[in-house]
Amino acid sequence: MVPTHLFLTRGVGVHKEKLASFEQALRGAGIAYCNLVSVSSILPPNCKIIPRKRGETLVNPGEITYCVMARSETNERNRLISASIGLAIPTDRRTYGYLSEHHAYGETDEESGEYTEDLAAQMLATTLGIEFDANLAWKEREQVFKMGGKIVRTLNITQSAIGKANKWTTVVALAVFVPLENLPKKVRTRH
Repeated sequence: MVPTHLFLTRGVGVHKEKLASFEQALRGAGIAYCNLVSVSSILPPNCKIIPRKRGETLVNPGEITYCVMARSETNERNRLISASIGLAIPTDRRTYGYLSEHHAYGETDEESGEYTEDLAAQMLATTLGIEFDANLAWKEREQVFKMGGKIVRTLNITQSAIGKANKWTTVVALAVFVPLENLPKKVRTRH
């Protein structure tokens, strides 16, 4: 089974119970009704990224649904938490790319998002033989990666939140793979 489509989503949950906070975050992400299975971080060849709203219509309640998930939680008041998924997409879509997940304390959306994009791009760059200086700032490395012509783009989806008093706060960011059999027949035959 090699997924041909995925969508990105995120959510926040706040509740007095830790598990209920996670459930609320999954509801915010629009996928609480799925049985999620976390997988590692390969973006399959030719995998198309579709809008969240469309993706939500292509997964079914109770279905085993594969995803790459980042999750962070706290019950400390005013603690900043974040969860992020980064993607690095190769120019040659017949080859695979990378997804990276990151969960952090004290990082803004922008900081976590840049970190996950950088991490995914570094993993892809090393498989493609792109030489780079790991000590350069992400924005400089990003230019090196893209000018090399082998990485076409990077992106991320990130969710952050600040902990509330006497409650659990959970953030999630996910890349959700759509099962091939859930796609319309005409789409399945093109892949």
